Amino acid sequence: MLFSKLNRRVLVTAVSASVLLAGCGGVKTTSTGGKGDYPTGNIQMTVGASPGGSTDLITRAIAQGVGKELGVSLPVINKPGANGALNAKELQAAKPDGYKIAVQNASLFTITPLAVPAGEAVRLDDFDLLGGISQDDYVLIAPVGSGYKSIADLKQAGKNVKYGTTGVGTGAQLASALTFKQAGIPATDVPFDGGAPALTALLGSQVDVATIQVGDGIEQVKAKKVVPLAVFSAERIKFLPGVPTAKEQGYDVVVSQYRFLTAPKGIPNDVKTKLADAAKKTYATDAYQKFNDAHCLTPIEVSPDEVRKILDGYATKYKAQLDQYGISLAAKK
Repeated sequence: MLFSKLNRRVLVTAVSASVLLAGCGGVKTTSTGGKGDYPTGNIQMTVGASPGGSTDLITRAIAQGVGKELGVSLPVINKPGANGALNAKELQAAKPDGYKIAVQNASLFTITPLAVPAGEAVRLDDFDLLGGISQDDYVLIAPVGSGYKSIADLKQAGKNVKYGTTGVGTGAQLASALTFKQAGIPATDVPFDGGAPALTALLGSQVDVATIQVGDGIEQVKAKKVVPLAVFSAERIKFLPGVPTAKEQGYDVVVSQYRFLTAPKGIPNDVKTKLADAAKKTYATDAYQKFNDAHCLTPIEVSPDEVRKILDGYATKYKAQLDQYGISLAAKK
């Protein structure tokens, strides 16, 4: 149910707040380390999103596992804003000693640069990549009472469709814009700050449909509150096996959210290796694999070079498609 999911997010918010308050009261939440073999102190993980979202939950699961592997604490600090750009720029400026790392989203490097001025875009080359994590797929949903069951139904409705997304410069915005443009459906983008508010708006009839990450909407699908019209993966996904892809319905729209682990540029090689190895051991645990399934995440735990290839491919394809269809993702003024 929506309220149970939101309650969980409220709980995560409270836990996050308590960590921050503890830090203000004198309990150290970060460490620059001391003499001896790395790590000699806590390693801070920052999140460029609010508590309770997919990136936040992934970060917390990794922090728990890596902390066990390295024998130190990894406090998680939320620093939302600008689709993760604020957190990314702070990480970029941090000391490259391995005591500050972050999970980052592919959309920040492959889609956001297509929606903001060049000076505001974040560059992948400004970070050290520690390895890939997982893919989060997008789903187009409608209220169960709408009568919509497919993209064709939206087209046959013959009206302007108000669609909610997870924000400007996100995969949700890109997937939606490409779909409606290719289908010839008149539509208006209504961006929200994440999947939870977009889902709330949909259930409150503020928008006609919404594109959010599968993990954010799966409970409402199971509860038959919303109907999935399409997934934007290359193939059908195991979490919603009965839902056809947009491609199956005749539209060349394949967009997903991919996440990977990063550090400030220039951390020592031995530190990079320790962090990457600890992350790999975490991903191999039963607990983490169950976490992936519970949150509808597909593991893609590849090397830094492979991460770069994936992102380069995304960026090239997305720009070509926006140019082809004359779509602008820039925020409306």
